[in-house]
Amino acid sequence: MIEFKHLRTLQALRTTGSLAAAAAQLHQTQSALSHQFSDLEQRLGFRLFVRKSQPLRFTPQGEILLQLAEQVLPQIQQALQACHEPHQTTLRIAIECHSCIQWLTPALNNFRQSWPQVVMDFKSGVTFDPQPALQQGELDIVLTSDILPRSGLFYSPMFDFEVRLVLAPDHPLAQADKISPEDLANEVLMIYPVQRQRLDIWRHFLQPAGVSPALKSVDNTLLLIQMVSAGMGVAALPHWVVESFENQGLVVTKTPGEGLWSRLYAAVRDGEQRQPVLDAFIRSARQHACEHLPRVRDASLSGALLPQSQT
Repeated sequence: MIEFKHLRTLQALRTTGSLAAAAAQLHQTQSALSHQFSDLEQRLGFRLFVRKSQPLRFTPQGEILLQLAEQVLPQIQQALQACHEPHQTTLRIAIECHSCIQWLTPALNNFRQSWPQVVMDFKSGVTFDPQPALQQGELDIVLTSDILPRSGLFYSPMFDFEVRLVLAPDHPLAQADKISPEDLANEVLMIYPVQRQRLDIWRHFLQPAGVSPALKSVDNTLLLIQMVSAGMGVAALPHWVVESFENQGLVVTKTPGEGLWSRLYAAVRDGEQRQPVLDAFIRSARQHACEHLPRVRDASLSGALLPQSQT
């Protein structure tokens, strides 16, 4: 029944001492302010001040409400000011992309420069399954290439990246003009320790052709590259991971078939995608990746965001 504007009006009336002066202070007409008081008094059932009194005199009920205004208004002002001030918050991030840490670390540093009040809590591990943890509220954002249907999560496209076949320099396929799935039938495919159905090389290149090479799990990118360089197998990795090693002559990369591209998403709980910190982080990380990684394309330009709450 008593609104914020009523308390401000009472305080202005006390400060100025007249209805006309209070109206001027509040940038209203005197008749509008008088009507506001009359309507409020009618709803309350009592008078708030004595009309035509010199100096203006409040009724006992008006004094009670004026005391309320003097207590509440400063608290409201402080609360509103606090809402506009930056507060320290924690952003809990995890990745399912094992090789993303290579570009994510400088991206995090770049984000901190604009959002110094945000504490970054980064979680990873080869046995850690982050998307269920995101669903349960243990994380705030997950970088992933996998979309879980009916998950209650919202997937914001980050960028598309090229996947390259990685070979030892002296591997017979290093001289091939084109790599077919059948070329890998007798190879050992070095992979991160994830289910093969989550591997782009498996889902989009090998499985459609009915080719099933032997798989060997390696949980460290550097070790995986070294094993490939030593001729112990082949691998399929994002271009940004292998570019520097290829420039050093440690490995050779080839295009599988007609080309293999994958997409990285930033997953958050559906309904939270417009929170300022989450939105700012996604935009900052996407921009950093697109400006600094080789052979990537901004995926936000190619389609709408993907809510998966009702897929």
